[in-house]
Amino acid sequence: MFSDFYNRAAKLTSQGKPFAIATVVRVEGSSSARRGSKAIIDSDGKLVTGWVGGGCAESAVKSEALKCIEMERPQLVTLDMRDEHLGVGMPCGGKMEVFIEPVLPKPDLLIVGHGRIAEALATLGHLMGFNITVNDPAADSSSFPHASRLVTQDFDLTETPVGPKTFVVIATQHKRDHLWLQKALEGNAAYVALVASRHRARLVLDYLAATGCPAEKLSSVCAPAGLDLGAATPEEIALSIVSQMVALRRSGTVVSLSLKQSDLATQSSVADALIQHCESKG
Repeated sequence: MFSDFYNRAAKLTSQGKPFAIATVVRVEGSSSARRGSKAIIDSDGKLVTGWVGGGCAESAVKSEALKCIEMERPQLVTLDMRDEHLGVGMPCGGKMEVFIEPVLPKPDLLIVGHGRIAEALATLGHLMGFNITVNDPAADSSSFPHASRLVTQDFDLTETPVGPKTFVVIATQHKRDHLWLQKALEGNAAYVALVASRHRARLVLDYLAATGCPAEKLSSVCAPAGLDLGAATPEEIALSIVSQMVALRRSGTVVSLSLKQSDLATQSSVADALIQHCESKG
């Protein structure tokens, strides 16, 4: 049974299909599933294989699995089967905790261009778990050893599709960058960045606006690309761009962790002072 389970998981992974693994980690009272029971749920909410209980429990796990896949985050779910109204819909007499972990294909990073910034982007993107594609006539495997795909001939920009899960960084050195921006925006890419000076970026965005590109789409373009790290070298510029991508993907606040800790300490000090004040007023 377990070999079939993991074979199914491996097959879905090799196909690049998202899915979730649900594991029963705790059971109280009556339940048809036991601790350690597992199931695979695909991105359509279908139970591919495994078992986490019947009827009410399975339906609830499927629903929560879809949420985890969408949010790209694991979750511990408590299913109360003792209450028909407040639980999962059937008074089975038990309670169950299920850990749901999404298994997702690597996000795609499309790097358009070559040079030291593009090379550093590919290296850092690979380390961050992105599937790397490089599109440029001058790209070669020695410069981009971590790229899963190199596209060196793409005159009509059709060899590298862009979709809602694609991260696109355009470092063309001003060769057809407006065409790549248009393609990325039309594909509703998850992230679109243009490596250029502020002046050059403004020229390109104004040009696209004049051709009828919607303002809301243009406002989503990161141009100039990256976070303000004070980057000076190509490697530092690449770091600022990849940092921005990670922040977007993980819903980060892009706030210094030390500042966050300082805020927490300040809040704690204020709370302690208020408590002491209230106690003194007795």
